[in-house]
Formats: sequence, structure tokens, C-alpha cells
Amino acid sequence: MTFRRTFRTAALLLVLLTHSFLHAFTAQAQAPKTYSSSEILLGLKKLNVLGSALYIAAHPDDENTRLLAYLANGRLVETGYLSCTRGDGGQNLIGPELREGLGVIRTQELLAARRVDGGRQFFTRANDFGFSKTAAETFTIWDKEQVLADMVWVIRQRRPDVMITRFPPDARAGHGHHTASAMLAIEAFDAAADPKRFPEQLQYVQPWQAKRLLWNTGSFFVKAGEDMSQYFQLDAGGFNPLLGRSYGEIAAESRTKHKSQGFGSSAQRGEAPEYFQLLKGTPAKTDLFDGVDLTWNRVPGGAAVGKLVDEVIRNYDAANPSASVAGLIAVRKSFGNPISNGNNIGNTSAMSWLFGKRQQVDALIQACMGLHLEATATSTTVAMNQPVEINWQVLSPSNVRAKLLRVRSTAYAVTDSAIDKALISGQLLTGKTTIEPTVGMGTTQPYWLLNSGTVGMYSLPDKYVLFQSRLKHNRFITNAFGLDGKRTNYTDPYTTVTLSKGDIVYGKQMLVGHPQNPAVADMHFYITVEEEFLDFAVPVQYKHTDPVHGEIYEPLTVVPPVMVNIGGQAFVFADNAPKTVPVTVRAGKAGVKGSVALTLPAGWQSEPASYPFDLAAKDAEQTVQFQVRPGAGAKEGKTELRAVATVEGQAYSRGYQVIDYDHIPTQTLFPEATAPLVKLDLKRRGQQIGYLMGAGDEVPEALRQIGYTVTLLKPEDLTETNLRRFDAVVLGIRAYNTVEQLKARQPALLKYVEQGGNVVVQYVVNRGTVLPEIGPYPMTLGRDRVTVEDAPVTLLNPTQPLLNTPNRIRPADFKGWEQEQGLYYPAKWDPRYQTVISSQDPGETPKESAILVANYGKGHYIYTGLSLFRELPAGVPGAYRILTNMVSLGK
Repeated sequence: MTFRRTFRTAALLLVLLTHSFLHAFTAQAQAPKTYSSSEILLGLKKLNVLGSALYIAAHPDDENTRLLAYLANGRLVETGYLSCTRGDGGQNLIGPELREGLGVIRTQELLAARRVDGGRQFFTRANDFGFSKTAAETFTIWDKEQVLADMVWVIRQRRPDVMITRFPPDARAGHGHHTASAMLAIEAFDAAADPKRFPEQLQYVQPWQAKRLLWNTGSFFVKAGEDMSQYFQLDAGGFNPLLGRSYGEIAAESRTKHKSQGFGSSAQRGEAPEYFQLLKGTPAKTDLFDGVDLTWNRVPGGAAVGKLVDEVIRNYDAANPSASVAGLIAVRKSFGNPISNGNNIGNTSAMSWLFGKRQQVDALIQACMGLHLEATATSTTVAMNQPVEINWQVLSPSNVRAKLLRVRSTAYAVTDSAIDKALISGQLLTGKTTIEPTVGMGTTQPYWLLNSGTVGMYSLPDKYVLFQSRLKHNRFITNAFGLDGKRTNYTDPYTTVTLSKGDIVYGKQMLVGHPQNPAVADMHFYITVEEEFLDFAVPVQYKHTDPVHGEIYEPLTVVPPVMVNIGGQAFVFADNAPKTVPVTVRAGKAGVKGSVALTLPAGWQSEPASYPFDLAAKDAEQTVQFQVRPGAGAKEGKTELRAVATVEGQAYSRGYQVIDYDHIPTQTLFPEATAPLVKLDLKRRGQQIGYLMGAGDEVPEALRQIGYTVTLLKPEDLTETNLRRFDAVVLGIRAYNTVEQLKARQPALLKYVEQGGNVVVQYVVNRGTVLPEIGPYPMTLGRDRVTVEDAPVTLLNPTQPLLNTPNRIRPADFKGWEQEQGLYYPAKWDPRYQTVISSQDPGETPKESAILVANYGKGHYIYTGLSLFRELPAGVPGAYRILTNMVSLGK
């Protein structure tokens, strides 16, 4: 009895981890999904396949979307992608967000891609700290053991039969993170099966040994003319008639979701060979899943289940999917209660499959009925202890016998809504209820950003409070059938930790791997279908209608009572004159009163000391202006200011940042309300700057901070006449990759330089430029970069005006940089370009093209790969001095 009871607890936790939590962590901000008859049939076929694959790489966009689409929709196996990082260290093609904001965007892009190709998404706690040239360097910044533990956790949780890496475990991978991901996968393959490795996980999951680990190689990694027959091969280019698309077409749509990286892809059709090299385990001879039983026979007593599913598929009527509901109910009953069924005691894998397939059956029943379930809030945000009204809808267009018993939220103080009404075909049932977040629940800040981490690792909170229940109990009593056909009642807990007051929390271990926060609240619809009890959980969302885009769903967001945003990235003082620091106070609820003040370092002064605010309405805002200046005791260099709002004696210092793009759900962050303060000795020349945006950056604001008048230009503004009024024209990052009109406007830009103008071009990616030559003389863009932020810099020509006028640039100006020194340095250049500085990463040859300057006619053309777009918003003093000299050149 002791063994059965202990194993029952562990099994429930496994089920919770594998399925119930996963739903909560992924189903956000999506319109209720509807399925075509052919998609339902594909789901029925998938119900009869019991296999799993896990793809492993380093970043968003590393995954092979064609192979994922083939595995999920062709082989019909459970398919996951484990990305070590969230891509925070990359560049952003669609907007100004970098670091944490970019990581949130790329997380959502991955989830959008998985919704297309049918895979599931997972992560480790590794932080993308930027480009790394070796795995050795990567492991000095990542906590290798922690990343490995996370990878092992996902493997033990998902129990893949086949594991696949995108990269080889050596320098051919081309990026230290890439190489590290493959090395970790090799180690995790064995560690996941070893009960001595990470034994703390075994209270929730069991060791797992995958059948094989393969490297998905291809033309990127093999030598030209290499004999590919040595590799295992499969064709992933087939056509799926039930989806009406090839896997190459699905893959192109999936990959195009990575819009922040400019990875719009065209569809590929026809044969598409994929090659694999064995890294661990038994070889695959004829099939990727050789030696793996993909049928119901892998579950004790499962053969009977497989026959029932076969019967449902055989009798499926595409013109009347609801006719399959009775068969699916029979399949569901045949699962019984996997916990109480003696055949499954000791077989964690069997229980995992039974619970997972039961979820699929429930989803198929809903799809076959065309059952519409929706729960929407009347507001997009709610503050703690503030009620929010929820509207719910239930509609069944089929004649399947069904009854709505109750509607209930598990996440808030709310009583059951007893309905007990039959679902009549075409008859809409609606209702309202009110829910209220409680004090223990924090904001919906992404869970991996709640704590301060390191450069290489996120730090997860010890617990994540999902909700505090004021209900008398927080368990659901559900009915199930055992394999013996007898009804049995069992308790199905939906929580990992139950505190004495009914608080529901996720422990730290439970957060690992999940792509995003759980939904703020789920509404549960308790429905009997042909007398079988089903519990359908639907995330509560906010819904509104946009006049252009139509019906829009957004996540329900929990906010603080008050938020404070500082209007500016960094505040730079070249003298003691005061600067205006605008602070916007935003109400998370109605009737917020208090005061807002700036916290300043020693030697700095603010007028006034504080401002009162009184915000009567929820979401109301008030902007106040502080005058800040350095006093006699203010030190040179970079420091920080903070905005703090005080309400009823409680201090609040987090802001409100909304990330809103059409291709992903709206995301809300609550960053600390801080901004760099920079005091430096800075001289400048000229006044009028024209700025042409590329992919998006914050450099124009940095120029304004040091006193320049900046005019944002449109491509049509680049005319000879118009450009003459500017002392300098600056092109934003990747302008020659993103501004198509530069192809036609380039002659006017070069004419401006020839007549005495000054053009500064920031980094351009070496692929996909809008014209072959971006400068007045030949230049070949490359991929060289210096990734060590503080790599020593040599001044190649100390008398070069760019290093002396109006500010003298010294090697010390390159200290204190963030993430990287520069990127996409030119590989070749005409001798008429002058090199200015030189630096290199350890063990490499010097890179001399971080800044290239050319005299052209009476003016100057400058290309720079220095990462000014990162350093300026971060308040790096030397970056301001260098940029000032660039735009002052020739003045």
C-alpha cells in the first residue's frame, strides 16, 4: 500500500507537469480555435500514434521548421523544440526593443511558429548574452550545470523517443551558443536516464532514456561534394492532403513568424532530404523511430484502445464530424483512471500517454461538436483586490446530447455558477461572473524577469503565486471509468503546492521549461457529453473589436495599483544646466492618490522634491516634470535615477511597457522605473541632424540628449535640396537592409556628401542589402565582430580628426560597454577608406574596420559597426563622445 500511495502521488505530479500545467502556460491570447473536418481527421490519426521527438538548439529561429512540421503532421508524433535561450541578445528588425523586451518578442514568435507547425515550445534558463565565438566562452557565462539540469528536466518531463540537435558539438556550429547546445544535448541524453543526476527532480518525474540522439546535419555543415550516403536520410518535403499543404509550405509560414529577425521565408515544394548523424544511442537504419513502438501496444491494455480509435477513424464522416463523438466517448472511457489502474503502477510512461491522449480526446470531442467556449474580461487589465467582470459563452451547433452543469473560475474569489442546462443546437448560453485577484498575486511580469539574474542566466523566483483561493477547497472531484468498466471517483489536484490558506503557487522547479506565464485565470466549463463528465478549461482573455483588424484577443493582465514611467532612455549632462525628466504616473485602479519623487545619487538635485497626484479613473495618467541637474558633488560618469510613487505608505517603482505587434499577442512588462544619469565632459559642433530610421533604435533620442536638433527623415526627404540644411545625416541600424527606397535615394545622399555633407552609416547586415554598394567607394560587408565588450582598443591613427575633434577619444572611452563592442564589420574595403581603431577578441587577429572614414568631394562618409544602438540607451559615456565626434566631423 505504501508503494502504491507514494507512486500515485508521484504519478499525479507527473500528469500535472506534463499536461495540465502545459495548457495553463500556453493557451493565452488566442481566438477560440475552430477545426475543419480534415484537421479533425488528422487529430484522430494522431490519437493512434504514441511517439515523441525533441529538437534542441540555442536560439529562436535555430529550429528546422520543416522537420518539425513533418514530425508533428506527417509522422504524427508529439514534437517539441527546446531553445536554450529566448534570443534576448540579438537585434530587432521591427522595433526598438532590445534585451528583455526582445526576448519577450522572440518567445512569442516561437509560440506563434509552433501554432503553425504543430510543435510545442520549451526553454532553459540560459540568457542570450550576445554572440559567442566558442562554447568554452559560453560556459564561462552560462551556468552549465543549471542549463543541463533544465534540459534534463524537459527530457524527463516530455520523455522523447528521439532527440535531435540542430548543430554539431564543435566549431562548425559557428556560434558558441550553438556548439554549447549540442554538447549539452549529448550530456543530457545520458544524464536524463541516470537517477544519480539531478535527483531532486525525481520527486516529480522519473529518469528517461531516449532511443537515440541525432544531429540534423545539412549543407551548412558538410564539405562541398561530401558523400551524403553516410548519413541517415529522410524526405521531409511531402504533401499533407488533410492540411492541403506541403511541409515546406507549413515551414515557410512558421519561420516567417520570426519577424523581429527578418526571416520571412518563401515556400519550398517537392523533395526535401534531411540528413542525420548518430551522436548517442542505437542507430536508425530504416526509420527515424526504429525500435520504437508507436502504437497503443506500448501501454498495458492499450491494444483495445487502439482498436476503438481505429473504429472511430474508419467510421469518420467528414460531412458530420459530430457522429464521431460517441466513439470518442468510448475511447475516453477505455482509458479508465490511469492512476488507480493496477496495470500502470510503476509505468510512468504509460500514465503519461494515457493522460495526454485523454486531453487530445477531449479536444477532439469539442472539435467534433463544434463546441464554442469563451470567457472574456471587460477590461484588459485588473489590479489586485479589484473585481473584474467576466462574460462567458457556450454554443453547441451539433445535436450531440450535452448539458452545461457549472461554470467556475479556479483562480479567484468566486462562487460556483450552477447552470444545469441542456445544450440545444444553435442556442447560445451566456452568463456573467466577477473575479478578483487577491493580495498574494503579483503582476503578470514574465516569470523569468521577476528576479534579477546574471549576464548569462535568469534567476527564477522560489515560487510564482498563480492565485489565492478564497474557496473552501481547491480540488475538483471528477468521474472516470476504470478498465474494468466500473465508475470510480478520484481527486485530481491542479496544484503543486497547497498552502494552509488555500494559496495556489508554482514552485521554482515547476516553472522550468515553460515558455510563458500561466493565464491569469481559467474558466472551467463542466459539461456532460453523452453522460460523460468533461472539464473544459478556457483562459480568461480581453476581447475587443478593432476597426481595421476586427476581433482582437489580448491576455488579461494583473497590474500594480500605480505604475511610473520615465520619459527617456538616458539623461546626459555635458554641463550643469538642468534637464527635464518627465515621469508619467498611471493608475492601475480607480481612485489612486499619492506622490511621486525621484531617487537620485549623491550630488544630484531635483526640483521639486516630489509631486502629488490624484487619479480618479482606472488607466488615467498624469505626467509631471522634474528639473534635474548635477550639483557640485556629482561625479563624472554613469549613475542612475529612479522614479518612485508612494500610495498609502507603499512604494511602487515599476513602469508599464506594452509590446504590441500584429503577429504576436500583446505583451505587458513592468520594468523598474530607472534611467541612466550621465555626467561627462563633452563638446559638440553643428546643430541640425537628419536621421533616417532603419530597423529601429533609440539613437535619435541620444543625439537630442547631447543638445542636437534631430529631424526624423522619410525616404522621400532624401533630396539634394532638403539634405543641405543638415550638418550631418545619420542612418539607423540596418537601414540598407530595410529601407527599399535607398536604392533610388542613394545618389542624392552621396551628392550631399560630395557637396560638403557628413553621413554616418550604422551597421548593416551583410545579407539582403537593397543595393550592392552602400558607400562612395567599394566595400564588402562581412560578419566579423568583437564580442568582448571591454576588448582593448588601439588607436590606429591618433591624429585622425575623428579621434580628436571636438573631443579627444582615448581607449578608456571603450570601457564599460554592454554585450558587445561591435558587429558586422566590413571584410574588404577600398584604400580610400581610412581605418581608425583596432581591437579583437582573445586569440583572434585584429579587426580594423569598426570605423571606416572616407573623404568624398568636400564631405565625409563614415561607416561604423560599433554597437552604438546598445551603448547609448545604456548611458555609456564613451559612446556619446564617439558619436558626437562622428556627427561633428568637418565642422
